[in-house]
Amino acid sequence: MNGYVCLKLPPTLSIPNTLLSGALSFTLFFSFPSPLSALQPPSLFPSSQTCADVQPQLDTIQTATEVVTNEGLVEEAWQIVNDSFLDTGRHRWSQDSWQLKKETVLSTSIQTRSKAHHIIKRMLASLGDPYTRFLTPDEFSKMARYDMTGIGINLTEVPDENGDLRMKVQGIILDGPAHSAGVRQGDEILAVNNNEVKGKSAFEVSSLVQGPNGTSVTIQVKHGNCGPVELIEVQRQLVARTPVFYRLEQMDSGVTPVGYIRLKEFNALAQKDLVIAMKRLKDMGASYFMLDLRDNLGGLVQAGIEIAKLFLNEGDTVIYTAGRDPQFQKAIVTDTSPLIQAPVVILVNDKTASASEIVASALHDNCSAVLVGKRTYGKGLIQSVFELDDGSGVVITVGKYVTPNHKDINGNGIEPDFQKLPAWDDISQHLKKCNISKQG
Repeated sequence: MNGYVCLKLPPTLSIPNTLLSGALSFTLFFSFPSPLSALQPPSLFPSSQTCADVQPQLDTIQTATEVVTNEGLVEEAWQIVNDSFLDTGRHRWSQDSWQLKKETVLSTSIQTRSKAHHIIKRMLASLGDPYTRFLTPDEFSKMARYDMTGIGINLTEVPDENGDLRMKVQGIILDGPAHSAGVRQGDEILAVNNNEVKGKSAFEVSSLVQGPNGTSVTIQVKHGNCGPVELIEVQRQLVARTPVFYRLEQMDSGVTPVGYIRLKEFNALAQKDLVIAMKRLKDMGASYFMLDLRDNLGGLVQAGIEIAKLFLNEGDTVIYTAGRDPQFQKAIVTDTSPLIQAPVVILVNDKTASASEIVASALHDNCSAVLVGKRTYGKGLIQSVFELDDGSGVVITVGKYVTPNHKDINGNGIEPDFQKLPAWDDISQHLKKCNISKQG
């Protein structure tokens, strides 16, 4: 699986190789057409905690998960859909009809756990959403253990009582590199290689932790809420491969130097390596840039958002999100100046999807790039994954992406400006007209 998940777990739990349960939720950060995608949701950690908080024993948690009834499990899955599901199709889902569904499925006793799982699968299938589905405990555990840092932890941003963000270890793999070195669930990350992380996003901090396999990273952690601060050296064991390939090309009979960049996926290295490529190509004399997103099915959505910001002006809208929950009703806006201001061509096709479509639409609608190729795939949904009390899970569509020009990506895709690469003068004129229209 070429994606990343970001677990949302209470600060008092540790994650064994088989993830502990307890009606927890976490949101996916990857965005392929068949899997799922999401922006980072609010943390489930409380804003402040007392020193009286203690870690429960592992066997106590496991005993607690055994008391859930089959009917209770089905009702738990029903409630998640009732609270969060966004119907993006034409099935006209309503809470009234969903209430009738609950009364029907719970009208008789559910004798076995497998029967409960089967009922949940049928309930979710009745929604008519291909991305909403059930996860067995084994499937949920494998998904939860996916690691984007390379040292066996997942991170989240936690607001304190003053509203300032702190970086917490929200998930950890037992016997993984970080756990073996002394990092624990709920620890606060203060610095990475002497770089203070205050004010940085979980994505940025994860990227700082990333590095070549076998190398070490030093992280400063505060254990628990009131524990000691410690410097811990951790050896990396997993690593994301660079998705960026670049070269300088001479177009128009060698007159126009073009910086060609192929981006294969949006992983934790994508933004950093793309910045390096752009700067090197600029130093080599590139006056235009070509970003190739053909066959790029997506990846880490946050990486796509940060990459789009590299090309946009401060205040430009990257993407809108829409959903029933207020956390998915927002506009994501660029807060920096563009890294380059040269004309950009984005190559797209019918396998340009999700995070790639966010980048393509953001640059296109803000008149920063022209699109060349075929209509994109059309995957613009946001899914969240919720853990049920027996360690299984449900994947629920909770929102969707809308372009800066207020067009729904999902099921529609993005229509390119040109099917074939035009002359660079035509590209410049197209962008000029776009900006005049945008301002007027």
